[in-house]
Amino acid sequence: MTDRTPAFKAALALAGALAALSTAAQAHNGPAPKGMEKCYGIAKAGENSCASAAGTHDCGALSKVDYDGQEFVDVDKGKCHALGGKLKPFKGVGKAPKELPPKTSTHD
Repeated sequence: MTDRTPAFKAALALAGALAALSTAAQAHNGPAPKGMEKCYGIAKAGENSCASAAGTHDCGALSKVDYDGQEFVDVDKGKCHALGGKLKPFKGVGKAPKELPPKTSTHD
């Protein structure tokens, strides 16, 4: 009889890793906190709120490029366009915001 315990443990580990990736994707896809909106293209490197739309990372403060169109910061609702950002992710980089967005805590 073959011992299948190692294979079973490996399958469980893989299932756990896939669940973690799914949770990270949901964090990005979730709504902004109440009274806020996700504003793409205005975050300086290391100052993004949460996961990259491109899937390159799943946490806040991990962006590597200033004003990356795949990175967002949470700003007061209605303020994104005035800052020079976009409400949807985009390819490339944006421009420096017309004013600095307030520092926010990372997205939950």
